[in-house]
Amino acid sequence: MAAIGVSAIEQLFADIPEATRLGRDLDLPAPMAESELRSYIGGLAAQNWNANDYTCYLGGGVYDHHIPSVVGTILSRGEFYTAYTPYQPEVSQGTLQAIYEYQTMIAALTGMDVANASMYDGSSATAEAILLAMATNRREHVVFSRGVGHDTREVCRTYASDRGVQFSEAPLTADGTTDLEKLAELTTDETTCVIAQYPNFFGVVEPLAEMAKIAHDKGALFVVNANPMALGLLKPPGEYGADVVVGDGQPFGMAMGYGGPHFGYFACLEKFQRRMAGRLSGMTKDCRDQRAFVLTLATREQHIRREKATSNICTNSALCALGGAVYMSLLGKHGVKKVAELCVQKAHYAQAKIAALPGWEPAFSGTFLHEFCFKAPVEPEVLQKALVAKKILGPLDVGQFYPEHKGVVMFAVTEKRTKAEIDALVDALEEVSK
Repeated sequence: MAAIGVSAIEQLFADIPEATRLGRDLDLPAPMAESELRSYIGGLAAQNWNANDYTCYLGGGVYDHHIPSVVGTILSRGEFYTAYTPYQPEVSQGTLQAIYEYQTMIAALTGMDVANASMYDGSSATAEAILLAMATNRREHVVFSRGVGHDTREVCRTYASDRGVQFSEAPLTADGTTDLEKLAELTTDETTCVIAQYPNFFGVVEPLAEMAKIAHDKGALFVVNANPMALGLLKPPGEYGADVVVGDGQPFGMAMGYGGPHFGYFACLEKFQRRMAGRLSGMTKDCRDQRAFVLTLATREQHIRREKATSNICTNSALCALGGAVYMSLLGKHGVKKVAELCVQKAHYAQAKIAALPGWEPAFSGTFLHEFCFKAPVEPEVLQKALVAKKILGPLDVGQFYPEHKGVVMFAVTEKRTKAEIDALVDALEEVSK
């Protein structure tokens, strides 16, 4: 304090207005010994419901998948253990190779030409896809399918709040897919991109080929936000004509963790790669003719002129993306497909059992993978509380995000659920809804 010329700690905060200061001590218990503190914190943690002690059927973007122990082991190694993004082209070969392998697997999974070195999450990746589209065709109108998740749509609106972007939303039909007739009406010569989710928020598989045609007929880009686990089983969006494919990588080796941290993936056609946010790791040969990895493309404001930058994203959740790469490497393409198949088989078993219960009516008739919706015979809040008492988390109350679907609940079933657990859920639903 003497060295910097202050006589009281409070002087360090002089620039903070009094009105915004707390003005009192923190409400904390008295100091404790380490053993006492561990016991105290453990007691607080025990008040939380978690997926280790409860059976989880919540979904809507974050899923209770199995995470192989190897993922955490590799992420904990000192060579990798930082969430900070590699900026410099001379960054370690191991980090660059890990990014390169991640990019390669994401490109293969999505059916696209190139993928970047990851982003924050699926929602911000979708927003960056809008910026790419706007820079490509100089238009400022975006058409969402109503089936795109509420959080993603809100993040995109926030991103574009000072850009003068106009948003439209195409409604869903009775089967839960996007109304193609309405989508065609909303898509005009001023539309920069059409955005779909695959499967959509309600778990229903969208008709991507028809949606791509509607977008391309008006010169707009077609952006798909896809669940990466679903791509282990479904045809990749690239084969349906998608220009950009984005999504949240949480199903690939990331814990649910109160909604984060996760990582966003971003892939596109080669012709758009110079407008893609973030950075690319590439492979070349050094002066000794040996394989070498380099930071190939970095179109961000710290590398080039600010007005030429495609994005000002400064951190790319690199550690989480590495976890996704480890997960994909461990399972391989056949393993990812097998996990997706297990999710589908178990979800369809659960859906059929619930549909047989009195008063439980499927909300949509479209094809689904591992999430499905029902019109519940009891209030969602009452249902959730009753199930929590039986150590079951879920289902998700859809009505809190979509007022037009008040009373609709959604179940997510992953490969972790056993037949006994699903049967117990069905029994509990039958009891609650009597």
